[in-house]
Amino acid sequence: MVAIAESIDEQRKPPRIGLLDTLRGIALLAMASYHGTWDFEFFGYLAPGTAETGWLKIYARAIASTFLFMAGFSLVLANRPNIRWQSFWKRFAMIAAAAVAISIVTRIAMPREWIYFGILHSIAALSLIGIGFLTLPMAFTYLVTIALFIGWIVDVFYMPGLFDWAGFNPRYLAWLGFAVSPERSNDFVPLFPWALAFFAGLSAASISLRTNLLNRLARLGTGGSLLARAGRHSLIFYLLHQPILFGLVYLLSLVAPAPKPDPAVGYLRQCQASCVQSAGEALCRSFCQCTLTEMKAQSLFEPLQSGAIQADKNEQIQRIALQCTEQAQ
Repeated sequence: MVAIAESIDEQRKPPRIGLLDTLRGIALLAMASYHGTWDFEFFGYLAPGTAETGWLKIYARAIASTFLFMAGFSLVLANRPNIRWQSFWKRFAMIAAAAVAISIVTRIAMPREWIYFGILHSIAALSLIGIGFLTLPMAFTYLVTIALFIGWIVDVFYMPGLFDWAGFNPRYLAWLGFAVSPERSNDFVPLFPWALAFFAGLSAASISLRTNLLNRLARLGTGGSLLARAGRHSLIFYLLHQPILFGLVYLLSLVAPAPKPDPAVGYLRQCQASCVQSAGEALCRSFCQCTLTEMKAQSLFEPLQSGAIQADKNEQIQRIALQCTEQAQ
């Protein structure tokens, strides 16, 4: 009887969608290309802040949203018609362990910008939340998706900073997504607003199960392509690609070192990249140019660049920042 029940369960299990594996593989290549840009910036071939501004900033957010959407979509497919707890916990443990490993390695290698809640941390946390929603009527998932979408629209277009509070700035709370100025990290994917992409994946998968869309997608094939095979091993690809890329760019830097960048240009890029997290681009451009001009006039810029003084501990720089904030506003 058990064997018969398992056989019926397998027959009811949604078909594997080769197209989703292919799309995941494309997203992996996109992620590798973005990280390659970050590596070139790190070794000085690109100006500081390049990977965090302009179209590359949009590119990075689109990649992260794609991974979170597919994580939500796949969670539904992998746990229908019934939740496969053993498989879920195994997958969760792998993702969580990889996230912890990344935090440890970056804490050692880059202590000032280590990854305390990156894309893997977010996927792990949202998977725990999402599996709970799979035990509830799907109406709850739809309602949360709509609420997150409305919250995102309000926060971005109508009342920026509405949900921000300085009490959430510390790392142990910043991961929720309501910090005013979260501590710097080379990969920061807090629950809000990124949960929107994940819950959109949950909702889309649920709707697909209630239509004939999944069977249509399954018939498209593409599951045997190289991209699809990479997509089926996305975690391994994620863990290995950056050390390889970083090593290759490092070897290039030994053979053909990057020219020394203009420190003023680098300062403006970094300043604006940090500023736009909490203010508009026009205000940030004005503020950063003002602080650069004033620090140069007071012979503070070179000591700041060399590390002889620190911006958060120097009274002159603090006064300049206050003055330039008032001018920019």
